[in-house]
Amino acid sequence: MTTVDNALIVESAISLLLLLIQVPATAILFSRLLKGPRRLPPIEPQQPTPELLGRVSVVVPTLNEALRISPLLAGLSQQSYEVREIIVVDSNSSDGTPDLVKAIQQKDPRFRVMTDDPLPSGWVGRPWALHNGFLYSSEDSQWFLGLDADIQPHPGLVAGLVKTAEAQGYDLVSLSPQFILKYPGECWLQPALLMTLLYRFDPAGINAEQPERVMANGQCFLCRRSVLAAVGGYSSASGSFCDDVTLARNIATLGYKVGFLDGAKVLKVRMYEGAMETWKEWGRSLDLKDATSRSQLWGDLWLLTSVQGLPLLIVLTFLLISSQFPDFPTPSFLLLGLNLFLVVIRFAMLIAIAPSYDRKSAKGGWLFWLSPLADPLAVLRIFLSAFRKPREWRGRKYI
Repeated sequence: MTTVDNALIVESAISLLLLLIQVPATAILFSRLLKGPRRLPPIEPQQPTPELLGRVSVVVPTLNEALRISPLLAGLSQQSYEVREIIVVDSNSSDGTPDLVKAIQQKDPRFRVMTDDPLPSGWVGRPWALHNGFLYSSEDSQWFLGLDADIQPHPGLVAGLVKTAEAQGYDLVSLSPQFILKYPGECWLQPALLMTLLYRFDPAGINAEQPERVMANGQCFLCRRSVLAAVGGYSSASGSFCDDVTLARNIATLGYKVGFLDGAKVLKVRMYEGAMETWKEWGRSLDLKDATSRSQLWGDLWLLTSVQGLPLLIVLTFLLISSQFPDFPTPSFLLLGLNLFLVVIRFAMLIAIAPSYDRKSAKGGWLFWLSPLADPLAVLRIFLSAFRKPREWRGRKYI
C-alpha cells in the first residue's frame, strides 16, 4: 500500500468522524432556523392609551455611566404617562452619574436616584442594584422595566412593549436591540459573537418550549410586578453574571409565559468601545454558564464548534490540500459539501441580522459582511469564557 493510499484512508477516517460530529448539529441548527418565518414581528413604537396610566416602574442600575447614560435619560423623558417613575440605582459612581440624573429630575419629576447598600456576599452588582430598585419601586405599578444605562430608547418604546406583552399574554418579555457599531474591529467581531447566540437558541419572536432554552436580554427586561414579587425579586439570580437569563428561566420554570422579541425598531444600544472591549466584556457573559447546566453547556459548545467554528476552517483546509490530493474520497467530498453549505448559510444570515445593526456612522462598516471570517475566534471566546469565572465586572472585583 502506497503512502498516498494510506493518506487517503486517514483522510476518509477523519472526514467520517467530522461528519458524525457535524451532521446532527446541522440538523439541530436547521430545526431552529426554519422557525424564523413563524416568529412575531419586531416591536413597534406605540402611543399610550388611558388604561396604561402609571402602569410601569423603570429601574436603571448604574456604576460610572456618565459618558453614556445621557441618551437613555433623554429617551426615558420622552416616554409618556404609562411610566409612573424612573428609579436610577447608583452603586457609588465616582464620575458624576448621579448628578446627571438629578439635573434631568429638575425637568421631569418622575426621575429619582438612590444609592444601593454595600454589595452582600454572594451577590453580583447588577442584580443587587435591580433588586434594590424593585424593592424601592411603587407597589401600584403593574409592570417592572429594567433598562441598562447604555440603552437608547425611542419614543413609544414603553407603550409598545407593554401593549405587546398584554396582547400576547406575557408575564415577562425582553427585547433584542439594534446595536450601534463605530469602529472596524467591532464591525468584524461583534456580529460573529452575536451569531453564537442565534445558533444556540430559537429566533427572537419564537416562544421557547422548554424553560432551559429560554433566552432573555436584561438591557430591556419587562416583568409583571406580581411575578417578580412571587420569585423574590432578583434573589434567585443573585450570584449570576447573566442574571437576565437566569431569572427568566427561573420564572419560566414556574409556568409563567416568557418571551424574547425583536426590539430593533424601538431601542438601540452602544455596548462597548472597539473590538478589544467587545471581546473582553461581552465575551465573558455569552456562554450563559450561570444559567445553564453542565450538560447543556457542553451541548452548546459542541453545536457551536460543529456549525460555526469548523466550517470555514474545513473549507480552507480542503483548498490548501486540493493540489496535493486532487482525488478526494467520497467521505471527504461529503464533508466539503456540508461545510460549503454551512458557510453559505452563515453569509446568508448576514442579510437576516443586518437590521439589528446601525452602521451609518461606522468606520469600516463594510467589515460587517466579512464577519463570518471571525467565527472561529467567536467560538474560541465562548470556550475560554465557559471555563473561567469572572473576577472583575463593570468596575467591581469578585473573589
